[in-house]
Amino acid sequence: MNRRVRVLPLLLLSPLLLTACGSEHPADDPVAAAASSAAASAAAEEVFPTSDELEDRATALGIAPELVYVTRVPGFTLARQSVGVLGDDGFSAAYTSGSGAVITLSADRGSMTGDTCRARPVGDAGGGPVTCERDAESLYRTGGGQHEYALPKDGHVVRLTAGADAVPRDVLRRAAVSVHRPDAAEAAATLPSPRPGATAPVERGDLPPVGDGAPDNHVDAGG
Repeated sequence: MNRRVRVLPLLLLSPLLLTACGSEHPADDPVAAAASSAAASAAAEEVFPTSDELEDRATALGIAPELVYVTRVPGFTLARQSVGVLGDDGFSAAYTSGSGAVITLSADRGSMTGDTCRARPVGDAGGGPVTCERDAESLYRTGGGQHEYALPKDGHVVRLTAGADAVPRDVLRRAAVSVHRPDAAEAAATLPSPRPGATAPVERGDLPPVGDGAPDNHVDAGG
């Protein structure tokens, strides 16, 4: 009589085999077990800052929260120490590669169109002619040895800028296509926490409530 043999799928069978093998050694390494348990607990307890806390982080840097953007570029990582304010309340951050190439992501208030994109220097280039061409929903600009993708938004412009010889156009375009507003995890990884002990400015009692703010050095009679 033929016997039917049921074969478990490999993905289901492998854990069973691993469990069976492990059961032969009940005295597992206590150090490894403790480390694994601690890692699992830390992952389970990880809590991202709330939206209000993230807004506080941006505001502490002088950045308008709605101007914070991030991107993803293979081979590039955010240089967190580069995150800072641009202009009045804009945002700026640098992404660097192992070869030393830098892509600067910036967002600032204003506008840019096909008619005006040649009037503004590219990146921090001091001068020279600027070329501009439309590429899908963005504007590709070159000038002063740099090139950038500018993405006009509602009331502001997001720009991805790099050295023309350091970052190929297709890599820069990929960075522009990947630009987006950060989720909670990305915002937490981008915006530094407020410095410990930071407090509101201390009010001085010798400053008059009116006038030019000069200290009141009046000396009482006899003093």
